[in-house]
Order: sequence, then C-alpha cells, then structure tokens
Amino acid sequence: MNKKKILGLFTVSVLGISMLAGCGGNSEVMSGKETKVTEAKEETADGEVVTIKWIQVGNGMPENYDSWLQQLNPYLEEKIGVNVEMEIVPWGDWDKRRSVIVNSGEKFDILFTDMNRYNSEVNTGAFLDITDLLKEKTPDLYQMVPEDYWKATSIGGRVYAVPTYKDSSSSQYFIWDKAIADKYKIDFEHVTDYEKLYEALKAVKAGEGSAPYYMSKNGAEFLATNFFDQIGAGLVPLGVKYNDETRTVVNPLEDEEVLKDLDIIHKMYIEGIINGDAPNADDANKYRTFFTAQGWSGAAKNIWGPQNGIDDCVAVKFGETVVSNTTVRGSLNGISAGCEHPEKALQLLNLVNTDPKVRNWFFYGVEGENFVYEGEKINKLNSNWGMAGYTQGTFFIVGQLVSDEFNQWDEVKELNADAAPSVMLGFDMDTSEVKTEIANCTAVYEKYKAELWTGAREPRELVKTMREELNKAGYEKILAAAQAQVNAAK
Repeated sequence: MNKKKILGLFTVSVLGISMLAGCGGNSEVMSGKETKVTEAKEETADGEVVTIKWIQVGNGMPENYDSWLQQLNPYLEEKIGVNVEMEIVPWGDWDKRRSVIVNSGEKFDILFTDMNRYNSEVNTGAFLDITDLLKEKTPDLYQMVPEDYWKATSIGGRVYAVPTYKDSSSSQYFIWDKAIADKYKIDFEHVTDYEKLYEALKAVKAGEGSAPYYMSKNGAEFLATNFFDQIGAGLVPLGVKYNDETRTVVNPLEDEEVLKDLDIIHKMYIEGIINGDAPNADDANKYRTFFTAQGWSGAAKNIWGPQNGIDDCVAVKFGETVVSNTTVRGSLNGISAGCEHPEKALQLLNLVNTDPKVRNWFFYGVEGENFVYEGEKINKLNSNWGMAGYTQGTFFIVGQLVSDEFNQWDEVKELNADAAPSVMLGFDMDTSEVKTEIANCTAVYEKYKAELWTGAREPRELVKTMREELNKAGYEKILAAAQAQVNAAK
C-alpha cells in the first residue's frame, strides 16, 4: 500500500446501542458469523422537511441552542429538506445515557461512536449498512474521505459509519513548558526517546525539587496502544506491531522495546521525576512542566498550552506516525438501522463534511454570538459553545482563526499523508468464540495496568506476574484464535 494515500484528521469517544425493533433485513456473513444488514428505505414526499435526531457527546446542550437552530435549520431546509435536532450528552453522563438507549431501543437517526464500541454495535445490528448509499447518494462525501479510511471503517467489507476525516493518523509528542526547558538548557528538539528524556528531566527535578513529569493513571499505555495494532480484540496485551510484515500476534507488554522504556519510566518514578500519586491520578487539567499527548505540534499553542497553564508550550514528536483501524475509528457517526429517512441522514453528514458554512456553525456555534467572519477567517468571540468538534465532521474545511499564524490543519494533512499504515489495516478479529477469555484477561490487565504504565512497580517482574495470570484466564486460547484468523486473512 502506498502510504502517501493515507490522509485524515483529530482524536476520540464512545457509545453503545441495540438494534431497534421493526427493522427488516437480510443476513450476510461478517467476521465469521451472521450479522443483520438492514435495507435502507426512503419514502419522503416531495417538499417534505424531515427532522433528523443526532446524538453526540460534549459539554452538554449549548445555552444558545435555539438561536443556533434558527440560523442552521433554514439553511438545511433549503439545501436538503432537513431540520436537525441535536442531543449533546455531557461527558460524565455519556455511559449512563448510552445504557438507556441500549436498553430502551430509543429512537435516533445518527449516533456518534468510536473504536471502543463500533464493532459490537455493528454486530448487534445497530447501524445501517451505508456502503451503496454512500456511492450513489453522496459521492462527494465518498470521494472526500481517502479509500484507506473507508477500508479501516469497514467490517466484513461493508461500511456502517462515516469516519471523521481529521487527525486520523496517530503521532505522539513530548510536551514542554519552554521556559523551564530553557532555564535548564535542555535541547528539547533532540529529546525524542525515553533515554534522553530521563537525563533532561533529571536536571529539572534537581533544580525545581518537584516532580516535572506529570502522569495520570493511564501512564504510558500509548507504548502499547499506539505502536501495536489491537486487531479489534479490545485487549491491550494482544496485538500485531504496525510494521511487522510477518503479522505475528504477540503480547505488546513483553516487547523488548516497550520493556526498555518501562525500565526508564520505573527509574523516573523511583527517583521522584514522575508524580508519586500517578497510579491514582486523573487527567484533570492543571499546570504540568512536562507531559505526553497524541496530536500534532500546532496543538501546543492552541490546545495543550492553554489547557495546562503553560504560557509558552512546545511539542516534539517521537516515534513514527501510523494509521490503523483504531486511529481512524476514533470518531465515527453511524445511521440507525431503524432510521426512517436514511438518505436524508446521510445527506446531513455529507453537508457537515463538505459545506464550510455548515461546518463552521457546528464547530464554532452561533454566528454573531460565538464567532464572526473577518474576511475568510474566523474571529472566535468566546468559548461558550458546548459541542465537541471532533464528533461532527472533517476539520479540513473548518474556518481558520484570525489568531492562527499558520493553518494548523496543513500540518495534520502532512502527518496523515506521511503516516505508515498498519499491516493489519481493515482487519477485525472475530472474538465470538473467546468472549469469556477476553473478559477474564481484561480484568487481569485492568488490575495491574496503572502500576505498570506509571512505573510504580518493577516492570519486568510485573509483566511476568501478569502473564501467569493471563494464561490462567485463557490468554493462550485467545492468542491462538487471533493468529489463526490473521493467517487466514493473509
């Protein structure tokens, strides 16, 4: 595969649903088992305006939601004969709200989802198969998203959601308070691995006294999830290295490169370079001298710096930029299998992804209240808009802010264009025969992961302990099943 064909943008969240009652369909074989595929039905009268309900996660319903609808809906009516009804569920209520939808079969038309539940939602018949509709009814949308991204979104060769075309490749960054780095004469541009990072942060610790490397309980888990393809199993101690042409399924925790980094992280924890409460710490925004994150370097100025109390924030990439099913599935929107007007729902997604005017309304809010146009750029008047931009549509047509010195999306495009595709792109493991074992192994991993990835325990001995418990929980059965499916897919 030519990696130059891999393009896309941004990062993340979640949802689960069950198949709505009254949906007809035919079955087809997907991932080794039968799955419902609902046939699209469209029976709108000429000139009829239909209302499409779209459920997303974010900061809750905006206070000026009604004003927003008054701007947006007349435009949507004129363009595609649609009114939109949004439900923006607060982050803290997301899992509970999703459970209500799952258990009640509540009506919706479009639903935000991601890599954590997309597979299961498709296999339970929650989403409509839109493969043919995409090409026939919204060819502009189909052409806009790179073919490899549709491949990453496909399950059993069929498409059940529209991926958000954004930073859909994954790049990891070391992020610094430049003032501190300069104070200790750290050549941060060349600190691109954990060995060099240890020496740099050791100097900061000696001078400042406090722990300079802030970690939450997730620690450096990205060493497994960002450099190993999770092959759709949802089990961190199982994967294929992105560039492994032999496609050998392994336990990423036992990879020597990962263990070497964990050795250094453990040393930093013991020496107080990493905060002592890391195994129980949350991700709440606070001042951090140094931390890690996934994104692009331009986010240092617009996102990471403001969120973490850093006046002059810099980010340095380490490791390779990769694209996989997981990175592409960080943001998806599926159309309900019970949607009465699937073509209209798809036309709405098409407009959000191809019409800059519509895209800016969704992204920035009410024109005149949340933002105004200054020429071709956007002057953002406040931060009161509660919708999460990454849950909606592409970022490549979002209006550039007047405060931006350069168009940050150009950097993301370049990262995506140069991303190395996973050797497992488009593959999803069928876990139906090992569900119990995966659940048991997940429980083992969850018990130890915080201490492992934050350096609170000696990693090599801990990994041995974890492997012993994983084996008792059925890990070898999962490993054998995964490798057999990967081999068959070759």
